[in-house]
Amino acid sequence: MTASSTAVQANIYERIKAMATTYRLRPGERINEVELARQLGVSRTPVREALARVAAEGFLIATPARGFTVRALDAQHILALYEYRATVELGVVRLVCQRASDADLAALLAFAEESRDEPETDAQAIGLLWRDEAFHERLATLAGNAEFLRSVRSINERIRFARWIDLRARRDHTRNDHPEIVRALQSRDLGRVQTLMAAHIDHHLDHVIELTRRSYAEIYMGNALADYAEARLAGPMTPADLSPDPNSQPT
Repeated sequence: MTASSTAVQANIYERIKAMATTYRLRPGERINEVELARQLGVSRTPVREALARVAAEGFLIATPARGFTVRALDAQHILALYEYRATVELGVVRLVCQRASDADLAALLAFAEESRDEPETDAQAIGLLWRDEAFHERLATLAGNAEFLRSVRSINERIRFARWIDLRARRDHTRNDHPEIVRALQSRDLGRVQTLMAAHIDHHLDHVIELTRRSYAEIYMGNALADYAEARLAGPMTPADLSPDPNSQPT
C-alpha cells in the first residue's frame, strides 16, 4: 500500500468513525455500504475495512451476513460508560497524585484555567468540549501509564456525543471543576482529589434519561456536532483534525 493510499484509507476511517461517534449514522441504523461509499466518493472495499475497524472499537455492531449496524443510544448504555469512566479516572488521579511533578501540575492548572465557562455559541461550546477532552487526556498522560491514557481516549470518544448534549443543555450554567481538581493534586490530597473527580463525573448521571431524550432530539433535528466533524474532515485535512487539540480551539 502506497503512502497516498494509506492516507486515503486513514481519512475514510476517521470520517466514518466521526459519523459513528457523532451519530450522523443514526442509532439502530443498518449501514448501506454502497450508499456510504458513494457518499464518501470511494470504492466499497476501503469503506468495509473502515467499518470493521470502527466496529472493533465498539462504535458499530457487526453481524454475520447482515453487515454493520449503529450501536443504540440509550440511558443504560450512557450510564455504563460513565460508571466505567469514573473507575478509570479515579485510578488516574491516584497515580498523578503520586507521580506528577510540581511543574507538570502547574502547567496543567494553567491549561485548565483557560477554559471558558459560559459558551454562547455552538462553535464556542465545541471548543470547550475539545478542551474538556484534552484536559482529561493530559491528566492521564501525567499518570505515566499508557494503558490509562488509551482508556481515557477511548472513553472520550464513546461519550463525546452525550457530553456535547449535556454541555449544550447546561450552556448558561456550566462550571469548570478542572482547576479545583488540579489544585487538590498540587496539595497531594488524594482523598479530596478523588472526591472532586467523582463529583465531576457523577453530576452527569443525575439526568441521564433526560440527556438521552435530548440526544435523540439533536440527532434528528440538527446535529451541529456532526456538521462540525464533517467540515473538519472534508477536503485536504488530516485525520488528526477531529482530535482534541490541546493548543487551540476550533474557530
